[in-house]
Amino acid sequence: MTFNELIHKTVMAGLGIPEKMKEMVDDLVKKGELSESQGAKLVKEWSDKAGKTGDDISNSMSELINKTLEKMNIPARDEVEKLERKVTALTARVKKLEGVSGE
Repeated sequence: MTFNELIHKTVMAGLGIPEKMKEMVDDLVKKGELSESQGAKLVKEWSDKAGKTGDDISNSMSELINKTLEKMNIPARDEVEKLERKVTALTARVKKLEGVSGE
């Protein structure tokens, strides 16, 4: 599960949106104001719209976090991994040079 998906699901669950939508539509179907197929269609439309809103929130949150990390000057994972590879390569070169000059 990606970070965006996690945020989206958390926001949706926190708001109780899926359950409340379904309850409302079920009530309308029971009262005869909507057919079951209309209710199902309505729930799908609302879910799709809520999903888009959740995606927008997730993207905004990710952007905010990335900007914050950038301002804090915290390196990204790929930058750290690149530095680790350089340190490993330099350590190997130093050991090799020490072995040559130590003889």
